[in-house]
Amino acid sequence: MYGVLMIDIDSTALTAEDVSLIKQAQVGGVILFGRNVKDAAQVRALCDDIRYHNADILIGVDQEGGRVARLRDGFSPLPAMGRLGDLFNQDPSHALSCAYDCGYLMAAEVLAVGIDLSFAPVLDRGGISQVIGDRSFHKDPQAITALASQFMHGMKAAGMATTGKHFPGHGAIAPDSHVSEAIDSRSLDEIMNSDMQPFAQTLPWLDALMPAHVIFSQVDNKPAGFSKIWLKDIIRDALKFDGVLFSDDLSMAGAQAAGDISARVKAAIEAGCDIALVCNDRIAAHEAAKAAQNLPYPNQKRIKTMCGTIPVWQGDLDATCQQFDYWQQAKKNVTQTFFNTSTESTSEANSELKDPTVYK
Repeated sequence: MYGVLMIDIDSTALTAEDVSLIKQAQVGGVILFGRNVKDAAQVRALCDDIRYHNADILIGVDQEGGRVARLRDGFSPLPAMGRLGDLFNQDPSHALSCAYDCGYLMAAEVLAVGIDLSFAPVLDRGGISQVIGDRSFHKDPQAITALASQFMHGMKAAGMATTGKHFPGHGAIAPDSHVSEAIDSRSLDEIMNSDMQPFAQTLPWLDALMPAHVIFSQVDNKPAGFSKIWLKDIIRDALKFDGVLFSDDLSMAGAQAAGDISARVKAAIEAGCDIALVCNDRIAAHEAAKAAQNLPYPNQKRIKTMCGTIPVWQGDLDATCQQFDYWQQAKKNVTQTFFNTSTESTSEANSELKDPTVYK
């Protein structure tokens, strides 16, 4: 049985405490961060070990491209999605082709090391947001829809389910919900006609959504991830979305309005989330696991749609990725377009794409 919690682990191999947490009945997922990654073979061994201790578990990661990429050394660099948007302004056809290639390349390499899903793509509009920035494909909802659709087609072709974030849009407000409360005071009509369009228009290709830790004050006084109005009335009833709803990290400052971690987990699940993420706080993870014992299990059929098509490990990343028919071509196309310039080598690209501290 897949449980309602997704937690993190300490390092590049499981500790006894990690194993104890993973075996908790309501832990249904593990999310990996940069501290959990040494190289491809180590990540695959780690994922295999996680599944040895809990067969019913989803393993996720944030491998968006640009500055938000946990898998680096030995993995193909991916551009920030904003660079696809820049290319779209100059050459839409090439940009759309590259978006597909980026989605395929990312998914193939993530799956190859035993990870089910990357929480991607970001469907937020580019704008004033401090935390979104060039993680967004574009400022224009139609451009986002076009590029993200191709990115998702690439992901699906490689065997990975898609997760759109951060519903209904985090791009229009400056505060970073990782470290502060974020309030968007626009009307529901304004949001629906702009930021929400990429989500609504890509629903046929979305397997999951992750709501924003943003309070849309004219709609509800709770962050979207704790709001029955957003999750049930709008996502489930109005948009008819039947995929998985992942909470964003409940340890973030934007989630504190719901109370302590036990209250946050309960509030997220009761509002309509299927899986609640609790990251970078081991004490909170233990408290969440205890609190989750009294919560119902999520819809198992729905959760299983997020399981990735994991290939047989062939000893190294390249040999394993050869099992993906299009991987080599996708890698060549992405590298030539974004990283084969006179001033930027692949190694330089990887070294400069650094996560802000908040993403570690």
